[in-house]
Amino acid sequence: MFRFLQNSPHLLELFYSATGKALIPFRRVLKKGGTAERVFVDIEKWTKGAMFDCRMCGQCVLHSTGMTCPMTCPKEMRNGPCGGVRADGRCEVLPDKPCVWTQAWIRSREMPNYGNDILHVLAPVNRRLKDTSAWINHLHPENLNPPAGWQQ
Repeated sequence: MFRFLQNSPHLLELFYSATGKALIPFRRVLKKGGTAERVFVDIEKWTKGAMFDCRMCGQCVLHSTGMTCPMTCPKEMRNGPCGGVRADGRCEVLPDKPCVWTQAWIRSREMPNYGNDILHVLAPVNRRLKDTSAWINHLHPENLNPPAGWQQ
């Protein structure tokens, strides 16, 4: 079933959009560090882990990458493939697997609402957000900004 969902990016896009809208009224309750966050982290680990091999970076960009997690790239490439993608679209590090970015590009073409987001440059990963809820961080963008003077 998870393979079907992975290969149905438009269906996931619709679910993503609906979830984002459904959570807006709960923004005040859903705050970093609260009980709700612990519940959301557990739900995200269970659902996104099973479906996308989620690494819980706290800055989910599935909607920008064809519902394919860039953190599953062995090099954790966040903005497109490395220079080592094989001619057959397979990963240079794990030749038995397709390149995450090859999959992301193909799947993004099936997403009418977010498909062109793959063309946008993504910010580097803020490692301080690891194991936090991406949904709560999305509702509270201030969580995504590193503190002044912070170096990655």
